[in-house]
Amino acid sequence: MHRNIFAAAVVVAAAAAILTCSLHDELGMRRDVAVQQRTIAALQQRVAALETQAAAQPDWPSIAAAVEPSVVTIEAGRSLGSAWVAHADASGSDLVTNFHVIAETWNAGTASVKVLSGDATTSGTIVRVDPGDDLAIVHVRERRTALASAAQRPRLGTAVMAVGSPLGLGGTVTLGVVSGFRSLEGSDYVQFSAAISPGNSGGPVVDSHGRVVAVASAKLVGDGVEALALAIPVQTACLNLVTCSG
Repeated sequence: MHRNIFAAAVVVAAAAAILTCSLHDELGMRRDVAVQQRTIAALQQRVAALETQAAAQPDWPSIAAAVEPSVVTIEAGRSLGSAWVAHADASGSDLVTNFHVIAETWNAGTASVKVLSGDATTSGTIVRVDPGDDLAIVHVRERRTALASAAQRPRLGTAVMAVGSPLGLGGTVTLGVVSGFRSLEGSDYVQFSAAISPGNSGGPVVDSHGRVVAVASAKLVGDGVEALALAIPVQTACLNLVTCSG
């Protein structure tokens, strides 16, 4: 009798031990599954964040492809610069450039300049000038695609692209950011870091939406000076000289 009771107790104890181990293993598996699920969820959130970040990055190649056809090279006597289409209608296109690009021709009493786009050369006519703000409008008979102009000045740190013809090399683009706002000799300027060279003057500085925010005008040079370029806010041209596309 005692032997049977002892045997039964052993069986019960063994069963209890097996059940305890099974419960322990199941709880462990559940914890592992929960940890894996949290890890997967965290990875999915990270992937979603990276996809959102990538989608928010400017597509500069596409922007350059859209803007470049509306930017031309201006030859005015010995001067070389850039210009961009601000307005177009049935009569042709109005191009914005810097006054200093066409100043020699204008001061000589001539209004005709050469407009180069790729391998094509056409004639343009200086129709309006603003020496104080260093701006001028050149009209061509061809109807070209006008670039949209920003309604407000860009924010500090905004990514921008300068498009123009440095040293006559048309279709050149460089990237930078808006690095400051300056007032010099009574005129307002947007300071930016994209590289420009002689020939860029008059070319557009555009934002990540392809909108013109400023007109490249000058750069600061000197020992130790880097990435300090100045542009005229596009609103100055749109308010005083030409009806810009929105």
